[in-house]
Amino acid sequence: MEAATGRERLKRKAVEIWNTVQPMNTEATARPALLEMRGIRKSFDAVEVLHGVDFTARAGQVHALVGENGAGKSTLINILGGIHSDYLGTVRITGSPVRPRGARQAAELGIAVIHQETALVPHMSVAENIYLGREPCTRFGCVNWPAMRRQAGELLRGKLGAEIDVRRDVAALSVAARQIVEIAKALSLDARILVMDEPTSALSDSETDALFTLIRQLRRRGIAVIYISHKLDDIFSIADEITVLRDGVCVASKPVEAMGRDELVRHMVGRTIERHFPRRRAQVGEELLRIESLSVFDPGLRRNVVCEANMTCRRAEIVGIAGLLGSGASELLGAVFGRYGRRTTGRIFIDGRLAATTSPRRAMESGVALVTNDRQAEGLVRPMSSLRNLTLASLRRCCVGGVMSRRLERRAAEPLVARMSIRAASLDTPVATLSGGNQQKVVLGKWLMTEPRLLLCDEPTRGVDVGAKAEIYALLNELVESGMGLLLISSELPELLALSDRIYVMHRGRIVAQFGRDEATQERIMSAAMGD
Repeated sequence: MEAATGRERLKRKAVEIWNTVQPMNTEATARPALLEMRGIRKSFDAVEVLHGVDFTARAGQVHALVGENGAGKSTLINILGGIHSDYLGTVRITGSPVRPRGARQAAELGIAVIHQETALVPHMSVAENIYLGREPCTRFGCVNWPAMRRQAGELLRGKLGAEIDVRRDVAALSVAARQIVEIAKALSLDARILVMDEPTSALSDSETDALFTLIRQLRRRGIAVIYISHKLDDIFSIADEITVLRDGVCVASKPVEAMGRDELVRHMVGRTIERHFPRRRAQVGEELLRIESLSVFDPGLRRNVVCEANMTCRRAEIVGIAGLLGSGASELLGAVFGRYGRRTTGRIFIDGRLAATTSPRRAMESGVALVTNDRQAEGLVRPMSSLRNLTLASLRRCCVGGVMSRRLERRAAEPLVARMSIRAASLDTPVATLSGGNQQKVVLGKWLMTEPRLLLCDEPTRGVDVGAKAEIYALLNELVESGMGLLLISSELPELLALSDRIYVMHRGRIVAQFGRDEATQERIMSAAMGD
């Protein structure tokens, strides 16, 4: 009874708070502060990670919260979302002090957090996900399915302008559609503060444009959007104000028009990165990889997702692969690594010899390594230590008589940790506790320990801050200068253009164009990727 009374009191408080806020036009000169966080301090195991941070979000404003991985952004958002309640400082919503204890209380206060990995139930419908735990019921206590589907449809079409079948399972939706469902769920809770963490990390350019249109609609309705991203183009396209965290301290907070890109990078990393994309001096060598008439059949789609692909890569060469989502680029790299077994047809030659890449093990024996585009699901074993993740693909070199040797593990891993500047309290630290940039370095390090001749990289800098990106670029260039061949997929065209010696473009499973370094432009690549 006391718990119920507490919830009702919290709900009444939330209503009082939100009743003071009216939707407003983004052109208004004075926007009221919906959220004020003042002097926020948070420690983990006696180590302070936030040092008196101030942050303000206003009605009808997109406020970008940026910083390197490990700067304190996630901790600050987890405080706002009710995950951490043991902090110092004050949080106010329209002037009233609040301290949400748990995600439910945060939602009742109108705060919604959409994480980079969407928190939806894959094998439940869109409508069920939107109203999960709050399903409308009939007078007999049963779920009122028609009412729930009608309300979900009205929410998606009426407030978001999205035509999504509310009966469809979330697992069948694209990443962009899942994000729209997350936003609809937040609006169904009357959220007025919406946090979006890396919302475009897995979206194509057209999907990103559609998401930005949706965010502008939310802004016009008076919702405060807190936008977290490492993509500078996104920040300068959508944000009204930028706050920069570095090492748990707020180092800058300005309107977007008052902060240039160079200044933003300098605030984020504490230094100027004059040469974001370091140039290589190595001469391209002899042919390392040749792909002839490679096709990959997808039994789910009942068609080839890669069709008769022909490609080469030479030693000390970076070959870029461009394409929109669903172009078949990732499947092409997966086929070279043996992920699809006998569903792959065609021939793959490495150093002039026909390679039997019918399994990842056979590919690794041929000197091939693959950095996938999803480090959380496929690149790391999160509960394991950083050391165990680093040695996972090269266990044989860490064994004596078939038994793992911790001494050999450390001897193999420590030089690589120093070379790659992996920042962790110790090698025994769970990899899940590292920043995104350091997690990505662990994924790269795991494959470098196999001493590959050909490295396949699918979005190697996704979800990584600008400082860690520069370090990864330098590492990739160092590897290529040593004679390694590299196939690179990146959805960030400036990155692809700057790093690649040649670029192949894919459209609907086929290679439709090839450009040399001097020929390639963003316009030509996008035109080919769209099948023009």
